[in-house]
Amino acid sequence: MKVGFFVGCNTAFNRPDLEQAVRYAFPALGIELDDLEGQSCCPSWGTMPSVDVVGWCAVGARNHTIAEEKGLDIVTVCGSCYGSLAESKYKMDTHPEIKAQVNEILKDIGREYKGTSNVRLAFYYLYHELGPDRIKEAVKYKLDGLTVALQPGCHTLWPSKVYYDKEEDPFHPRVLKEMCEALGATVGHYTRLIDCCGMGAMRSTDMEKSLKLVEKKLISMKNEVNPDLIVTGCSSCLIQFDTAQELLRSGKKINFEIPVLHIMQVLALCLGADPEKVTGLAKTDVSRVVNRILEG
Repeated sequence: MKVGFFVGCNTAFNRPDLEQAVRYAFPALGIELDDLEGQSCCPSWGTMPSVDVVGWCAVGARNHTIAEEKGLDIVTVCGSCYGSLAESKYKMDTHPEIKAQVNEILKDIGREYKGTSNVRLAFYYLYHELGPDRIKEAVKYKLDGLTVALQPGCHTLWPSKVYYDKEEDPFHPRVLKEMCEALGATVGHYTRLIDCCGMGAMRSTDMEKSLKLVEKKLISMKNEVNPDLIVTGCSSCLIQFDTAQELLRSGKKINFEIPVLHIMQVLALCLGADPEKVTGLAKTDVSRVVNRILEG
């Protein structure tokens, strides 16, 4: 098995430990990663999609053509990258006039968008191509005894008609839950599960509102689940939950800290990766939960 790895700007620049987790976990599960040499920004929300739909689709299409030339699908760990690439693909595949305009632009660089490659979040790809049972058989360590709270991420679920997994219920997401349960965790439910964490453009333009959203989610998690660990499905959510807690504590909005990891970091740890390489940039203290995983 082989798949193209779309790293994305946020992951590469802010959380390369998450990138290393993907680079460890996929080969450990027998899946070869192609670096899709020449990939660029997706580009994400708040930039081109807001002002130039065809231009946005053209940039996304160029990334798609790199995978198409190799006959590969694309995986990413960033919800924003996934959302942008999936939605621009949807636009082109359902609006022939947009696809035609995009290919007119791409003609200048000798490329043509065909729509033959799919894009998926990494954990969705593993869930559907391998399945929780095969992943469970491959791991060396498990999450037995750990209670986790989940943060699926907005662009994992919405808009549901655009994204790859049509079986996922955006109001009652199950894939991330089943992945964590396959690794041995107890997954707690809380009422703000599908609320936005406030990352992305909101954090860039209104930090106060952004922090208020993540504060509400954290308090809901703490009061209703009291988790040992927050597991995210999105690199942007990871960064928000991992960095916002210190700001909220210093502002006396919360008086606790919950470790945060992306599902691919958790999976890499369970497969035997070096914790420093795949979790070393965490701002929240993940050492205790990492030690519990490795000590069984």
